[in-house]
This record gives sequence, structure tokens and C-alpha cells, in this order.
Amino acid sequence: MKYICSACILGIKCRYDGGSNKIEKILCKFSDDLLVPACPEQLGGLPTPREPCEPTKDGKKIIQGEGKVSTKSGQDITNLIIKGGNQVLKIARLLDINKAIMKQGSPSCGYGKIPDGNFSGNRIKGIGIASAILEENGIKIYTEKDI
Repeated sequence: MKYICSACILGIKCRYDGGSNKIEKILCKFSDDLLVPACPEQLGGLPTPREPCEPTKDGKKIIQGEGKVSTKSGQDITNLIIKGGNQVLKIARLLDINKAIMKQGSPSCGYGKIPDGNFSGNRIKGIGIASAILEENGIKIYTEKDI
């Protein structure tokens, strides 16, 4: 099997703070599968490390033009986040991948839980921008919580 996978959960140091969210059980459980790492925020052109960002609405609404993604200091980076999500989709299509394992709680990759938009550390029900783009294009999304 082939999966697009949030790069941070594979141990790649691409989180906003320069760290990773490495999850050994994913690496072990899928050791015979092809896990293609992708970080939508990096693919959109954001550096690592970078200022934290949060969406004001669910990813599906943001890609329809409602809401935005802002950094903690208020910079609107919506276009970069959407660009990164589209780049992840492009990789999935190039490699004929129809499944993804995405990091729950991320503004880009989140699925099921995303930041609340207030930089409070709270998570709300929703979907991140990259996951919304993938799902709308027929990619089945899983999170580390599903594994």
C-alpha cells in the first residue's frame, strides 16, 4: 500500500518549532508500505522553524474562500497554506496514492481536530486545509488516532 503521510509523524523535523511528532507505531505498523512524507506548510513556502499559525474556520470553508489562516502575529498566510495542500495533492496524484495518514490537530493536516483559531492550545472538531483538499479529491484520510 502507498500513503501520503504528514512528514512530522515520520520523524522529519518540519513542525513550526523545528521539531517532529514522530510516531513509532506508524513506522512499525506500516513498515512494508510506502509512506511518502509531505509537509503542506513547507510545500507552501513556509520556513522551519516558523511562527505558529491557526485557521479561523474549518479547512473546507477556507478553501471555499471563507475564513483565513493567520500567524500568531496576525500575518495572513492562507494562500501559502492552500498552495501547500495543493502540492500534497499533486504528489499523491503523481504517485497514484489514494490514502493519507495526517497529523490530528494541525492547521494544515488536521483531521477530526484542528486548532480553535485563538492560539489557546484548544482543539475543536474540524479538518485542516491540506486534509480538506485531499478528501475533496477522493483521498481517504486517517490520523494517528485511527492507527
